[in-house]
Amino acid sequence: MPAIGITGGVGTGKSSFLHALLRRFPAESFDADRCVHELLDGDPAVQERIKERFGAEVVATDGSLNRQALREIVFHDDRARRTLEEIIHPEVHRRWQPLAEASRGTPSALLYLDIPLLYETGSEAQCDRVVVIACSAETQRNRLSLNRGLAPELIARMIGAQLDLAAKVSRAEHVVWNDGSPSALDEQACLFAAHLRDLYG
Repeated sequence: MPAIGITGGVGTGKSSFLHALLRRFPAESFDADRCVHELLDGDPAVQERIKERFGAEVVATDGSLNRQALREIVFHDDRARRTLEEIIHPEVHRRWQPLAEASRGTPSALLYLDIPLLYETGSEAQCDRVVVIACSAETQRNRLSLNRGLAPELIARMIGAQLDLAAKVSRAEHVVWNDGSPSALDEQACLFAAHLRDLYG
């Protein structure tokens, strides 16, 4: 069975789409953002490498990683962002690649891969189909501001750190436009689930 890549831009609604899709057509799934959080919070080797590269500024008083401080650094310094990506991306890839290989080797094992930087890391080649969740730039900025409380400058940097959304749309097999209500997104998840069911049973 195939591995279905789900990607898009920050704030476009990738996770919301995946949750809706899982309700309509359950399958195994992998959430790259959750994996990153787990690495930053619970992987001593990753934490130590980050502390070595970024110094005391990213260490909280209890010795854990100060993720907010780290985020501020990497989204204001492209070199720092690339350094963090060199630490994190291979670790995330090592966790989902075996799942994709196992899915392809098992007739009944469909896999959803929610990977925000799918195209940026060249990982789309390991997906049988890619779905891009997209929305207007205004909606994207508003969600990041209202839902996450981020400042406009940080929002601009976060969006700018990713591949242009239009470029992702042009490369995808499927596009979900998420500018509307949750019910509209759920309807698109229903349609895509029906399409997958037609393809894979």
